[in-house]
Amino acid sequence: MRRLRVDLGERGYDIVIGRGLIADAGSYFTCRGNKALIVSDANVAPIYADRVRDSLIGKGLDVRTFVIPAGEKSKCMEELRRIYSEALAFNMTRSDAIVALGGGVVGDLSGFAAATYMRGIDFIQIPTSLLAQVDSSVGGKVGIDLPEGKNLVGAFHQPRAVIIDPDTLDTLSDDYFADGMGEVIKYGCITDAELFDKLERMGGRSGFRECAEEIIARCCDIKRDIVERDEKESGCRKLLNFGHTYGHALEKVSSYSAYSHGQAVAIGMAYITRLSERDGYTERGVADKIERLSAMYNLPISCVADGEEIVKAIASDKKGAADGVDAVFVRKIGDSFTMRVPFDYFKAEGGK
Repeated sequence: MRRLRVDLGERGYDIVIGRGLIADAGSYFTCRGNKALIVSDANVAPIYADRVRDSLIGKGLDVRTFVIPAGEKSKCMEELRRIYSEALAFNMTRSDAIVALGGGVVGDLSGFAAATYMRGIDFIQIPTSLLAQVDSSVGGKVGIDLPEGKNLVGAFHQPRAVIIDPDTLDTLSDDYFADGMGEVIKYGCITDAELFDKLERMGGRSGFRECAEEIIARCCDIKRDIVERDEKESGCRKLLNFGHTYGHALEKVSSYSAYSHGQAVAIGMAYITRLSERDGYTERGVADKIERLSAMYNLPISCVADGEEIVKAIASDKKGAADGVDAVFVRKIGDSFTMRVPFDYFKAEGGK
């Protein structure tokens, strides 16, 4: 088992990573009260909810499970209201906790419910998707989508613990595994050339499984370091958005149905790197390397999208400013920086 500490003073917490941890979640659970509401989705709950529930009950907690429909569309106001209602029906107090059991949607939604229910209660992340394990479960970003865009309502609300069991990846379809690899590749691109090289050598999903615990821990450690230095995303945390500016816009203009988050990020990384190579910000050949690695893990590297619609979506994103958006570029693999660019920068032809 591996343990990392996110040092944020009184808001600090541990990330524990190890095979089989999901059945022993109660041993890593901290709750000031005696009630825990497990929030999961219709795909994950039938596989793992009972194991987590039994472990928490074994630690003397009163536990209830609440299931939402699977998919990005559940990250909405209506499902948030339903969680509030369930928490009230369960007579949860400020001392009790919400347990997010699932992927990024479950974690974001449950975390935002915890951040706002009775002005804030504790929550624990038990991520079961690769994307959530390496990225969204760490750092305290929680929120919901609006029809106008992704994550437009949210908060920074750090979990009390993150419990990661790599064995849960065995139940992921190839598509969901690839979705998470978009974020894993991102970490290599922005700060860790050695990680990027290792992903190349592993050659695909079968090679990843042998090193899963190590890779997940490395990604979490990168994010831990960045979050400790910039919790509220005013500086270096922006680097974690590599590929996301274009990717989020692509998700929106395709109504969150044509591309998963990881697919959109992979396309976004290829797109912005093609543009930055063209403009001399990035060494020649870097875009080819990113595209080859993405393709190795079954991620797309290009798309057909209306440039005007992409620009409009980026302009309405929460990360935008009056004069443009802080885009993330890589000089070379493992070396990244941000630069303010006009929205129209993303109207250009990019990718292949």
